[in-house]
Formats: sequence, structure tokens, C-alpha cells
Amino acid sequence: MYDMIIIGAGPAGMSAAIYGLRAGRSVLLLEQKSYGGQIVNTPEIENYPGLPAISGADFAENLMSQVKKLGGEVLFEKAQKLHHEDGLWTVVAGKTSYQAKTVILATGLKKRTLNLENEKRLTGAGVSYCATCDGMFFRNRNVAVIGGGNTALEDAVFLSNYCAKVSIIHRRESFRGEHKLEQILRKKENVEWHLSCVPMEILGEKTVTGLRIKNTATGEETVLDVSGIFIAVGQVPENENFRGLVQLDSAGYVQAAEDCLTSAEGLFTAGDCRTKAVRQLTTATADGAVAALAASAYIEENDQ
Repeated sequence: MYDMIIIGAGPAGMSAAIYGLRAGRSVLLLEQKSYGGQIVNTPEIENYPGLPAISGADFAENLMSQVKKLGGEVLFEKAQKLHHEDGLWTVVAGKTSYQAKTVILATGLKKRTLNLENEKRLTGAGVSYCATCDGMFFRNRNVAVIGGGNTALEDAVFLSNYCAKVSIIHRRESFRGEHKLEQILRKKENVEWHLSCVPMEILGEKTVTGLRIKNTATGEETVLDVSGIFIAVGQVPENENFRGLVQLDSAGYVQAAEDCLTSAEGLFTAGDCRTKAVRQLTTATADGAVAALAASAYIEENDQ
């Protein structure tokens, strides 16, 4: 029996674990993959207060080190089922069931795909969703980055340091990402812009050999000579396993305000998986603190 089970070991989940442990609660942290979430793919974090320059991997490592030093239990298993009975939550992970007084959902997001023909087949053979993971394989080669948010622009900046040419494909004329990142890219001679364009077909048999795009304003189609395609077109919350237990919005995010309270008793949420206007590293860690303190207060109130 645990006081808190936290599902997801990204910045929100690990921050929740730290605050829960410091409040004197027993904590089990469940993670189906590796800890750190998507921040581990960021080569350098420059906007976290007090840490002007740290890699995402180092930031995640520091968080996990804190969790373990405080005595947190970490298990790398996928939380498959979750149900509430007699005031307790049961989480099924692997072949084992775990009980807790409270649960914090910090499941984060997964990458959105384009649903193009050949996309799945060529993933790992030229199609990638992580520039910092796979970019070095395309040194001195031509690549394309698809998307218009911070992730796409960060990927393009990273790839421009190693690749012969980086083609940026975005369906609009303006970007959602930070203006500073766009300014950096505008100064680079090996960056090519394809705005108001959408991807139509990924070319290649065994590996990527090209990308066919269409200009939505003119209807003109162009084939780009690229051997790597990096897709950064948004994300999907990892909440489907909990549909029916907690209210989700139309996009699949857990409905919760800044207090991180959900529609279910004893169930809290934190980080990018919940409804919110801003999804940044700082808001994820802040959510973790809020959710853990709310869960601790709930335990105290209901143990009396």
C-alpha cells in the first residue's frame, strides 16, 4: 500500500514524487519507458529559471537522483488498468497490482504522426520523430523538418549544424514557435523554407529517398531530395487507458485546472497531459508540486 502512485516519470511526475516524498508520503513512480519524458531530447535548456544552460538529459538525471535519494520507489512498467474501490486506487502494471490512497496522472504526450503512406514502414530508415536522437546519422546529407512549433524549429537549428541542407515544411506562412528560433534559422545559409506547403508522399523503398510536398496556395507539387525526414507536427496525450475513469476533453487531455484536481476522488493530474494554456518545462514541474501537495492534503483529510 502506497500513499501515492504517480504514473509517468517525466518532469511533472518526478517533481510530484519529490514533493510527495518530502511531505513524508510513500511513493511509487511508474514509467513504461525511460524517465525524463520528451525533455531528454532537448540538447540545451535555456529558459528554466536559475539554470541558464543545462541539457535535457542532465536535467532529467538530476530529478531522478533526487527521487531516489529521498527514498522513492521507481518501477519501469506500463500502467495498464486503473480502478477505484472502497476509497483506494488499484493500478495494474505488468502482472502485478498496486494499491494507493491517491494516484497522480503525469503521462505526458506522444508524437503525432502524419499518417502518410510509407511513414510507418520507413520509420527508423529515414523517418524520425527525434532530431537529437537520430540527427547525427544524417551528417552532410539533406533532410526535411515538418512542423511549425518550437520542437520543429529546435530540430531545424540542431540539424543545420550537421546536415548539408535543412528544408523546413510548414502549412502556414507564420510559425507558432519562438521568434528567436526563427531568427536563428533565417541567418543560416543551409536552411530552405517551404511555407504554405504540406507533405504528400514519403518516397523510398528500403530507406527515404525523397519527400513530395504541395504548395496549398498554388497547387504546385515539388519533390525534395532528402534522405531524412524529421516530423514535429504536435503531440497526443497518453490518456486513453484512463478514459471513463476521469473526464477528458475532446483532444484527450485530462480536464483539470491549475489546482490539478480531476473529476475523480483521489485522482490528480500534472504536466502536459492535462488541459492547460502553456506546456513548458516550468509549468510541468510546477504541476508536479501542486498535484503532490493536493494529494497529500487529501490523504491527511481522509485519514482522520
